[in-house]
Amino acid sequence: MKKFIIPICPILLAVLTGISCKKDYSSHDVTKSATSRKIRFQLYTNQDFSSNSSMINFSILIRNARKTLLDSALAPMQIKDIPDATHKIVIEKTVSDDSDLAASFRYEIQNVGISWYIDTSKAGNQVKVIDYAFQ
Repeated sequence: MKKFIIPICPILLAVLTGISCKKDYSSHDVTKSATSRKIRFQLYTNQDFSSNSSMINFSILIRNARKTLLDSALAPMQIKDIPDATHKIVIEKTVSDDSDLAASFRYEIQNVGISWYIDTSKAGNQVKVIDYAFQ
């Protein structure tokens, strides 16, 4: 009996190794390359805040359904320094994602609170402009 078990062990080990190392190349594992998309953020105001020296912090955000693709803060500024529509702040980002996206401005006014403006970009939309007139 021992003579029979000893030759079978290497064969059994080889079979188990072959089964466990088998790769599955089915279509659900193949990821397609994402196309580049541009998101353009435009920030300005149409109102006169020249007497408001409160500090404001803006940030921009791009998300898909699963994760955050971009989260970036702008330099803090006084509300009176938010430019008019002629001199708007423009930030353009390129992302590689084929799914629906949410893009937003988030802002915090010191000693007042936090608010945001959210827009969406549907899958396949190559350029999206997030135009935000602060009020």
